Order: sequence, then structure tokens, then C-alpha cells
Amino acid sequence: MDTKFSTAIHMLILVSEAKTPMNSEQIAHSVGTNASYIRKVATRLSRAGIIEGRRGVSGFSLLKAPKDISLLEVYRAVEQSEDVHVFDVHQNPSDECIVGRNIRPVLNGMFRQAEQVVERKLAGTTLADCITQMRKQIESSEKTE
Repeated sequence: MDTKFSTAIHMLILVSEAKTPMNSEQIAHSVGTNASYIRKVATRLSRAGIIEGRRGVSGFSLLKAPKDISLLEVYRAVEQSEDVHVFDVHQNPSDECIVGRNIRPVLNGMFRQAEQVVERKLAGTTLADCITQMRKQIESSEKTE
């Protein structure tokens, strides 16, 4: 898994909490990446019906309430995959070794079960949950400053 998923969540929290629509430059500054990468992620979110973007100064806005956007929906939009894929098995185990001949089906089965747990967690977690956690984190960090 690359960083498109975490970038998308970061972006969606910003867009949701902003008083006015944010453009790709503003979002890129917060995420710590370039605006073209933000636009790439935004295109995928837009195709999935999660955000809409207007070129130029106007920026992005959510098409749904945060409580109606699951993290699984976000994952599927940006990773362009129906299944959550977290683990990979090494590609060239030796057929000359009994473990090498059998490791892929063993690990693939175990990894798929773990990924199904992750899928269920993402399906049950919304953008609103992330926003709540972010607000708590901000409040906590401000107390320690």
C-alpha cells in the first residue's frame, strides 16, 4: 500500500473542516507533497463521488457528509481496488525446498484473512470518526504546549 490512502484521508479532513473550499496548493502544503499529486488523488475521489473540484481558486468540497463516507470507500477510490491489499508474499520461493513449494498458499490464506479484518474495520470507520479523533488529538496537543 502506498500513501494515496493516507493522503486522501488527510485531504478529506482538511476539505471537511475548512471554512472555504481549499485548492490543491493549500492541501499539498499541509500534506507535504506537490499539488499535482493532490490533483491525482482528488481525481480518484471525484470519480468515486466523494468530492468535487473546481479548477483554480475555488478548490474542493465534499459531496457527502463525513458520516456517510467510510474509509473503505476512500480506500477503494484511491487504490482502485475492491479488495484491501496490505501484504505481499515474496515472489520466487524455491521449488526445490518443501517450505518454498508450499509457503505461498499458506501465507496467501493467512494474509487474506487479516486483510478481511482490515476491510471490516475500514467499512465501519467513517470520515466523521477520523475528524473526531483529529479534534481530540489537536485538543490534547494544545494542552501540552
